Amino acid sequence: MARPLASLRSRVFVATAVVAVLPVAAALFFVTRRVAQQAEAELERGLAQAARIVEQHHSSLIETATERARLIADLPKLKAAVSTDPPTVEKIAIDYRQQVHADVFVVADRDGHALASLGAKDWALAPGGPFGVERGRLLETASVPIELGERTPELLGRLTLGFALDEAFAERLRTLTGSHVAIVQEGKVYASTLPVGVLDAALAGRDAAGPSLVLAGEDYALARAALGGDPRAPYALVLRSRAEALGSLRTLRNALVVAALAAVAVSVLLSWAVARTVTRPLAALTDAMKEIAATGDLARRIGPGRPWDDEDARLVARSFGTLTDSIARFQRQASLRERLSALGRLSTVIAHEVRNPLMIIKGSLRTLRSEAARPGEVREAAADIDTQVARLDRVVGDVLDFARPLRIEAAPVDLPALVREATQAGLEGAPSLTSRLRLDPEAGSVVTDGERLRAALVNLVANARDSVGARPDGERAGADGADVEIGTERLESGRVRVWVEDHGGGVAEADLPHVFEPYFTTKRTGSGLGLAIARKTVEALGGTIRLSSRPGAGARVEIELPAAAPKAEER
Repeated sequence: MARPLASLRSRVFVATAVVAVLPVAAALFFVTRRVAQQAEAELERGLAQAARIVEQHHSSLIETATERARLIADLPKLKAAVSTDPPTVEKIAIDYRQQVHADVFVVADRDGHALASLGAKDWALAPGGPFGVERGRLLETASVPIELGERTPELLGRLTLGFALDEAFAERLRTLTGSHVAIVQEGKVYASTLPVGVLDAALAGRDAAGPSLVLAGEDYALARAALGGDPRAPYALVLRSRAEALGSLRTLRNALVVAALAAVAVSVLLSWAVARTVTRPLAALTDAMKEIAATGDLARRIGPGRPWDDEDARLVARSFGTLTDSIARFQRQASLRERLSALGRLSTVIAHEVRNPLMIIKGSLRTLRSEAARPGEVREAAADIDTQVARLDRVVGDVLDFARPLRIEAAPVDLPALVREATQAGLEGAPSLTSRLRLDPEAGSVVTDGERLRAALVNLVANARDSVGARPDGERAGADGADVEIGTERLESGRVRVWVEDHGGGVAEADLPHVFEPYFTTKRTGSGLGLAIARKTVEALGGTIRLSSRPGAGARVEIELPAAAPKAEER
């Protein structure tokens, strides 16, 4: 078992990490503590400011209600109505209440009897002061006399305007202060932006002036705002969640943690860079040896070292490079021998393919030289010579096509039309065979070398024709199915596929891996270059070709091409 600190890289890593982490951890502790104290002080200042805002807002409401009550009480229309019957006063009161948006609007005569009481009928009859409770609502009012005359005014009655200290009032205060607000009188909560039942239970049996309050497991800091000078007057509690108020502290702590991690990461990278100056050449040598073992490429080289790499390690790497150079020379010599061997095989194939036609031509010439040759024999001999010359030309042409580089000249091509032409040319001379085209309208046009693709397809269709033609008539597809099927389709990847399928004898499973190899053929008169040339053409067009077969049932060749051919180049 290896020791944790056995390597130089691990020792540098540990030392640098400790040096980086300790100062950052100490700074994180002291900064977090200081910021927490400042956040707590800021929370207290914010609560005090919010309590002052509540008190100012309440005073403003009282002053506004009193001023509006004086203005309405001085209106002649209301003074005239006070001396009439209550229905007349109530009609006028409804109109004025809508104008001033008052929750409570009470008009009483000089004896205190209510002529019109809107919003708080029971409470208005016996107000008992500026605050009162009516149907579970806490109300606050401002009352002014209705008088006639200036020097010695005559008291006609009293006008009372008020507003409810309800949930809507608490929500307005929350909007102004950014804090939760609760309206409390004599220990009972009448309105709150927090759940009233939870707040009532928390306030039971404790001093509401304390600095904090726990509600549903969450700690709230609070401040008290007076809503009147009377000790029995209601008051407002302003509450702020400590978790929300100190959220910025968590953000700062997280930022410091991220900074600490970044510092550690930088130190690790620096230590890794220092250790790498020693270990990099050795690691490159190890990787090269692993790749040689995995791929068998004995000519694998190591890239040039860096100026700051360890000199001894670089010497080992250079020695390994010298060894791979020697192996590369050996591989080049072996490749040359392989090419010479391939040339020998090619010579054998060409000699075999050329000798038979030459022997036939020689026999035909002997017939032509004979003085006793009949005209029919002469014509037959001439036809044999012509056939064998064409055969020789085809052999030479196949060899040249396979050997010479291909120059691709891409242009837009109508794929369905090209497939029809190739099918017609490939099936020429076999009128008894049936064919079927399955052309996808989505694969209508591609950018490729049309002539090269057409030649490859003609070759494939001709192979399919020969495969079907070699089977007895009773074993062909018949009227229910075509002997040869050719189709196109557009793939989801944007490429196009062209396929040729026949119902001939197929390819033996043992021969499938070799069908695209040069000079491999199962035909008696084949050169073995047809499929090899087709693969070379398709790959030059940027595509792929594959063959699948069911022995005794037929074969299928598929070509996949890009919608746009590669740049023109010799291949």
